[in-house]
Amino acid sequence: MKIDSASGLVQGVRYVPSPNCDDRPEDASPEVLVIHSISLPPGEFGGPGIEQLFSNTLNPADHPYYREIADHRVSAHLLIRRNGEVIQFVPLHRRAWHAGQSCCEGRTRVNDFSIGIELEGADDRPFEPIQYQVLAELTRAIREIYPAITSDRLYGHADISPGRKTDPGPHFDWQQYRALCA
Repeated sequence: MKIDSASGLVQGVRYVPSPNCDDRPEDASPEVLVIHSISLPPGEFGGPGIEQLFSNTLNPADHPYYREIADHRVSAHLLIRRNGEVIQFVPLHRRAWHAGQSCCEGRTRVNDFSIGIELEGADDRPFEPIQYQVLAELTRAIREIYPAITSDRLYGHADISPGRKTDPGPHFDWQQYRALCA
């Protein structure tokens, strides 16, 4: 995978611009990578819900759970679907709204200095092998542009928001992911 450093876009992937982003502070650049998982509706895969959530077009009438989250203004830089498809929502040099209230390496405002990658998944199910392969490819490409993101600066959402978030969950194989990134 290749990243155009000028645009912050991963080449060859679908780009669905999210309005839920802004510029990073002038003195901030990506230093950590945060892995998330999401499924919409919860536990269901392949539908349009994630894209709709990140583009503020989620219809609360489509599912009872959507009534709770339709007004959320969130995004991630990238999503890796169960089949390995990558969708980009926010250019890497911009700030996506993925971390929420969090703390990483003793610092708050984690969105300022992180890149957020969502895996289509749920806490109670293993991820697909292709998702690990694509995630590792993306991680290697991101590290070429942002070398501060070293192998010890890869976090789960649960790591930076303990007690509030559980993703990517107990089925995420950190050892396999780190080995594929090497």
